[in-house]
Amino acid sequence: MVSNGICSDITAMSVLTFESLRLNSDDGPSSSHSQDLEFDTDLDTDSDEKEERNQGMSTAEVYLQACKLVGVVPVSYFLRNLDSTTMTLTHHGLGPLGTKALAIALVTDMHINTLELGDNYIQAEGAKYLGEMFKTNFTVQHLNLSDNYLQSAGAEYVAKMLLDNISLKSIKLSGNRFTDEDAKYFADALSSNSQIKELDLSHNEFCGKGGEHLGQLLASNEGLEVLDLSWNQLRMKGAVAFCAGLKVNMMLKYLDLSWNGFGNEGALAMGEALKFNNTLVHLNLSNNRLTNEGVSMLCRGLQFNDTLRVLLLAYNSLTVEGALALVDVVKNTPKTALEEINICNVLVNENFVHLLEVTCQEHPSLDVQYGGVGGFTAKKPPKRVDPMKIVQDYLDQRKLRLWDFFRNIDKDGTMHVPVADFRKAVQQSRIPLERHQIEELIQRLDRDGTGIVDYRGLADTRKQMMRDHRRQLRKVESRQKKEKQKSDRILKTFQSAVEAVTPQSSMVISPGGVKEDSGGLQRFSATPLSSWHHIVMSNSSRYSVTNLSNEYVHLPPLRGATPYRPTSSPAMRSYSQPNMLDDSPRFAPSKPISAQGIRSDPEICHSKLSPDALQLTMSRPALNSKQPGVKAKTKKVKKKKVKK
Repeated sequence: MVSNGICSDITAMSVLTFESLRLNSDDGPSSSHSQDLEFDTDLDTDSDEKEERNQGMSTAEVYLQACKLVGVVPVSYFLRNLDSTTMTLTHHGLGPLGTKALAIALVTDMHINTLELGDNYIQAEGAKYLGEMFKTNFTVQHLNLSDNYLQSAGAEYVAKMLLDNISLKSIKLSGNRFTDEDAKYFADALSSNSQIKELDLSHNEFCGKGGEHLGQLLASNEGLEVLDLSWNQLRMKGAVAFCAGLKVNMMLKYLDLSWNGFGNEGALAMGEALKFNNTLVHLNLSNNRLTNEGVSMLCRGLQFNDTLRVLLLAYNSLTVEGALALVDVVKNTPKTALEEINICNVLVNENFVHLLEVTCQEHPSLDVQYGGVGGFTAKKPPKRVDPMKIVQDYLDQRKLRLWDFFRNIDKDGTMHVPVADFRKAVQQSRIPLERHQIEELIQRLDRDGTGIVDYRGLADTRKQMMRDHRRQLRKVESRQKKEKQKSDRILKTFQSAVEAVTPQSSMVISPGGVKEDSGGLQRFSATPLSSWHHIVMSNSSRYSVTNLSNEYVHLPPLRGATPYRPTSSPAMRSYSQPNMLDDSPRFAPSKPISAQGIRSDPEICHSKLSPDALQLTMSRPALNSKQPGVKAKTKKVKKKKVKK
């Protein structure tokens, strides 16, 4: 009896949903025409299905009738594998109408757990039918809608599906031509849906604005653990904004950002995010245009991270310097959790191999995949020393003049000597010049090729050397200034993005978690993300620190008394205190004056102040009887001025 009742309820539900999803006259064939519609199928109904028809319509029968209604050929694979928990219908060319027939059949299905619908060109219309189906189907937990040309309209339907359904745990939406504005749909839907654990948005068209929306997704979502954003265009501001959301995320474990063009700007932002993120385990940054400089920025964050285990950096513009920086950060970070580093395209040298062996002794689980031994450092070749500078330095060390050095061959002191005599004199001297340097020196002193060397040019060597040195220093300072400005600009953008993607209620708990005090467990103080670099940790319950913008501050209690709390009157705009001298004629009880000389709320009366407030006033500097003496002194000074 119970089974018959359940079957009847399921049949009624399927009929209702079948009618609710029925096509209009302009969407497909009419009902009268669909009854006479003939279509080819390789399916035969056996006697078992006829017996089930007596109790209620099976999923197969509902699917067949739905196919007849919408005018599509049934998929035999679907009917043959209804007993399987995984339904793989990729590359079957369902289209929107085939998806509608499938959605009608799956309304009451309670067996299929995984639904693979990739590459079926279902478009936004098919996504709409699936959304209607998922309002009643809570059995399917894994859905694949990749490569279905959903576009913006389909993104809106999928986002609505995520809001209505609570059973889906993973969804693949790769290759659907989603744009920046579509990312907002997913950010809004997943901000309230914490059931989705895996999300695949690879091979789409997310750029700068999309990175901001996806950063907001990470900042607000509390359930997502796996996110694939490979083959998008998250670069520059988009990469920085996305990393800002990753900084405050507390759930994500697997992140694929390969083929996005992050660049060194994104690497700097990712390094800042890794300083605070303590959940990410797997990070893929392959093919992201990173250089050795970007890797060094990334290593600054790895120094503070103790959860990341896998770091993929293959096919970036790295050399031996970048590889050495990665291994060096593992060696010098005892708390690091890195176990796998992939730089499979980088050729290393013997120094890297030696450093890796030493590091593996301290971290035996470390596995670094590199391209092979035979690489070289990208250092610039040593600059050739100017031979004229060598001669000048030689003379300066021995405190000699040019004429003193060449007077044996220049009897007249004209500073013009034959080339042969000049070459012989230099070779016989102790000047550390090689043969090619001597020839270069002769060419520079005899530019016209007259055979006569004019060694007066050596006199200007010092001046030229100083000018070159100053020019080189200016170049270095200018380059360093530009790099610093660029880094500061990226960090400023990163901080602005953190404030933008973080909800107002989000707080950053200072590192250390929970600390046990004499009064029990106390959490460290929390501040908004906009001031994360000014975190103040207070373990004492005697003091209460508030923002400087507040209108009052709490002072520590005196002699065990409770602190004085001023009234919340809007008229008070300073740190008010009551009258300190009862017998002073200048202070009226009905008009108390603040410590800064500003009159406070006239409703506050000295007679109404509590004893605690009186104890508080004792800590203020009271007005004493010496004040009249001060005034008399000022009068005397005035009298003296009059006498003068």
